Amino acid sequence: MRAYYILAINPGSTTTKIAVYKDQQCVLERTLTHDRDELDRCGSVMGQKPLRQQMVMQALREAGQGQEQEHIVLDAVVGRCGMVKPLDSGTYRIGDKMVEDLSSGEASLHASSLGGLIARDIGDALGIPAFTVDPVVTDELVPQAKLTGMPGIERRSIFHALNAKAMARRACAELGKSYQNSRLIVAHMGGGITVGAHHYGRVIDVNDAMMGEGPFTPERSGALPLVPVIDMCFSGQYSRQEMVDLITNQSGMQALLGTNDLRVCEKMIKNGDSFAALVLESMAYQVSKQIGAMVAVLCGRVDGIVLTGGMAYSDRFTGQIKERVDLIAPVFVYPGESEMLAMAQGALAALQGSCRILEYE
Repeated sequence: MRAYYILAINPGSTTTKIAVYKDQQCVLERTLTHDRDELDRCGSVMGQKPLRQQMVMQALREAGQGQEQEHIVLDAVVGRCGMVKPLDSGTYRIGDKMVEDLSSGEASLHASSLGGLIARDIGDALGIPAFTVDPVVTDELVPQAKLTGMPGIERRSIFHALNAKAMARRACAELGKSYQNSRLIVAHMGGGITVGAHHYGRVIDVNDAMMGEGPFTPERSGALPLVPVIDMCFSGQYSRQEMVDLITNQSGMQALLGTNDLRVCEKMIKNGDSFAALVLESMAYQVSKQIGAMVAVLCGRVDGIVLTGGMAYSDRFTGQIKERVDLIAPVFVYPGESEMLAMAQGALAALQGSCRILEYE
């Protein structure tokens, strides 16, 4: 079977990560750093696209991976997808409708949307397909998970789908089971923390960390008592946007300890800071409690529990979670993220014909 070369693009707030894969082997990896002032001069997230795309192409040329190099010819490009409409998981072709939706509305405010847009442009220029895989808006929730007690407010599915599903498949490989025949709980723990119930290949329930659900995180408030929050909203001290910012990126460990870095928190604990110890223990407690909720979603039958994301590098943090949940099922700790490889694997499956290429409508 021939080898396929795939370019993966993953934009963040101030970086753009790129990688070239020969099938599943990474042959080039770069993290392009963008100066914040330079990004601000672009005027908007969408305004950053020409700058980031130019830097991607320059990096490819400098690495000897440009289209002028005959020994490597890209077969596909795959990019992160932003906040488009809810979708099933899978590999999607980036068509005109997806480009339109990535460029407008809520999606246009998120740097991740640039991944799909840049991928489409490069794909068009090289005459190769452009894909996106397992978007953050992957929605496989059961109706019972969406309904709330407040008419007009419905729970939505926004989570780290790409990494969560990749790590779930990794755990299944260790268990000797297929993802489609397994029941797992995956906790992705980074700036946001999402804990999902994976039921035979579908994430049927997961907390929305952007909406203030689930555990508090290094930067987010997590679930709060509602009435005090309502009081804050009507206090006259905060605008709507200030309240949103407070909940989504100015709370959690950052507000409690003055840092969003778990390593700094652990140094504080080592130096005898008992409150820092309480903060870490409380965060681990709340993650464990969210895992317990997903056990109920899976009717108590769980094949494995996965702890992943940047916070999973901390043995202290994962150890405190394992103490509470390892009697439920085997616990797999996979620190960091494998989003680039997961994107490449999705594109590779599409090129090899082993998965159906989905169309965004």
